[in-house]
Amino acid sequence: MDKFTRNYSIVLGIVVIALAAWWLSSIWQPAVWEINEVLEADAELADYPYQFRVKRLEEGVATLSTPRNVQVPAYRFLEVIHPELAGLAQDDPKVIAAQQDLVDHQKRTQGLVSSQPGVDRVEWELDVQWLADHGVQVNGG
Repeated sequence: MDKFTRNYSIVLGIVVIALAAWWLSSIWQPAVWEINEVLEADAELADYPYQFRVKRLEEGVATLSTPRNVQVPAYRFLEVIHPELAGLAQDDPKVIAAQQDLVDHQKRTQGLVSSQPGVDRVEWELDVQWLADHGVQVNGG
């Protein structure tokens, strides 16, 4: 092996190792895993069609997944998990009950996460992947 090939191989190896270390450090979040285990163990949340998850925990801020926000109103999500609601008016009692059920589950999730050590605040982030997997397009972001 000539000198250039050897040096090139060493530099390439260092770059690969550095990238692997950076990637590993970015996914290594045992506190997130522990909080998600708490959410999975909650019987009420486990029965809900959407599983709320902690995506990140940074400087006391837990970022949770949500299937709704300004871009995707609750009604669009609810039609996915409750197809029988499709076509009903948004003020229909069945739709209102489903919306309240979603709110109750989000509040329960927020309460469980907020009570965990190291969590000072909870923020919500739209779960674009879940929505896409269920045929809901998200516009503008």
